[in-house]
Amino acid sequence: MRQRLSSEPDRYRGRRRVPTPPRSRYAAVVTTAFVGAGIVAIGANALPDAKSVNPSVLDELRQASVASQDAAARADSADRASRSDRTDSKITEQDPWLLPLHGYDFKSPYGMRWGKLHTGIDLVAPEGTPYKAVHAGTVTKAGWFGGYGYAVIVKHSDGTEAIYGHSSAVSVKEGQEVKAGDQLGLVGNTGHSYGSHLHLEIHVKGQPQDPVAFLKERGVDIQLEIEAIYGDVAAS
Repeated sequence: MRQRLSSEPDRYRGRRRVPTPPRSRYAAVVTTAFVGAGIVAIGANALPDAKSVNPSVLDELRQASVASQDAAARADSADRASRSDRTDSKITEQDPWLLPLHGYDFKSPYGMRWGKLHTGIDLVAPEGTPYKAVHAGTVTKAGWFGGYGYAVIVKHSDGTEAIYGHSSAVSVKEGQEVKAGDQLGLVGNTGHSYGSHLHLEIHVKGQPQDPVAFLKERGVDIQLEIEAIYGDVAAS
């Protein structure tokens, strides 16, 4: 192998790699490091006398360093916001609102009936039809409940409550944690009931609310028997 003579020109002398332009917040950080290193190199080696450095050159280097740091901060902020959105979406999908059962006839809406406030809605279905929780929560009542007959009450994490009345049987126990779609009991005709149906009430801060409007705000149209798309997936 022929050795290069010291008098031969070095074809590679003076060449250096040009770093790839930054494409992400990580690259922006790397760029900041290069700029900072450049300032140090200029001050320590190339220009030993700081007073001989052109002030505009130093200003440009400082501005480039600040700009790259700002770009990295903006990229990091956008990435955090994106992760937060994904987390919120995941929570919503895991904790949906659903219909309590399917194949029912919507009867007796919320409102005045026979001179008294009917505090819920009635969903007519054959006796023994399973019904499920419309939302995740804790069972606070499972058994006989006066005029409601055999009933189940579920308290949700937001403080609201759902009452399921006139059951022929209940399938859960008090203190039990349930998810949306879990079976709570069977449709029946117990208590002050005129026929086989599920009586559903929604209470907010202890006061009854119209379940139709309440559930519609959460993607469930109980009159049309429609629930949000992600609810079907979660219940499967």
